[in-house]
Amino acid sequence: MKENKPRANLNIKKKENKPRTNLNMKKVEPYIWLLPSILLMGVMILVPIFSVFQTSFSEISKSGVNKGFNGVSNYLWIFQNPTFWNTLKNTVIWTVVVVGISTILGIILGLVLNEKFHGRKFVRAIVVFPWATALIIQSVIWKYIINADYGALNALLYKLGIIKSYVNWTATPGQFFAWECFVGILVTIPFVTFCVLSGLQSIDTSLYEAAAVDGATFWSKLFRVTLPLLMPSLTVSTVLNIIYVFNSFPIIWTISKGDPADQTHTLVTYLYKLSFTNQKVGEAAAVSVVGFLILAACASVYMMITLRAEKEEE
Repeated sequence: MKENKPRANLNIKKKENKPRTNLNMKKVEPYIWLLPSILLMGVMILVPIFSVFQTSFSEISKSGVNKGFNGVSNYLWIFQNPTFWNTLKNTVIWTVVVVGISTILGIILGLVLNEKFHGRKFVRAIVVFPWATALIIQSVIWKYIINADYGALNALLYKLGIIKSYVNWTATPGQFFAWECFVGILVTIPFVTFCVLSGLQSIDTSLYEAAAVDGATFWSKLFRVTLPLLMPSLTVSTVLNIIYVFNSFPIIWTISKGDPADQTHTLVTYLYKLSFTNQKVGEAAAVSVVGFLILAACASVYMMITLRAEKEEE
């Protein structure tokens, strides 16, 4: 009898015909998803920027009527105005002082709050309070604190016997501006502190252990481990702070409104006064364009630094 040998399985599985993906659709799809954001940016950002540039080259009457193109007359007016140059100087001082000092103090405070101690959560809540409170409210409070006649600062120092008579803390434009910088530093420190905290918590503790084994001191760890690894967080916080502080309006306007004699203005408060008090809309638009170009230059520097760092990492 013939043996029943197992037959080879001749049923070969046919390859499934998978649907081909449209390569062109794949290329276009990301732009379709980005389209709403691009349209929103175009309407909410690019259109106002174009409008401001257009206004800066136009003659605008006090009633708001556009009388047409007038060349660079608005720019010549602001560049020939001593108040503009003093305002520009104040803006640079305001930005550098507030961002610089708040960054240094924010790093110190972040290092302290990163340590474990009793009541750390409570202290962190207190630190975030100035950041969570509206700037206009804090500015009004400080305006009354430093008031020469009925301010809380004079009353406190007088009762403690530190002063024998009430002091005028804002007797000169320089004193006025110094107090505004002080308030700006206070409200900026929390943002830097929490940026530093987020950066500190992302640092691997094994790096500190290895440094300790090598005999590194506190300062060696700080300058060779902590600060270099904090640079990405500090770069972001610094750039954002420059933009926020440069454009800060409530503190200056609430405390002094640029007075006395327009000596404590920054670009933002100055252009506001030109536009809404003096009805010089074209000149105010020119000031706005100058501020925009300064911030655009800062943003370009930040992008160059970021891209260079990414290339070095690659």
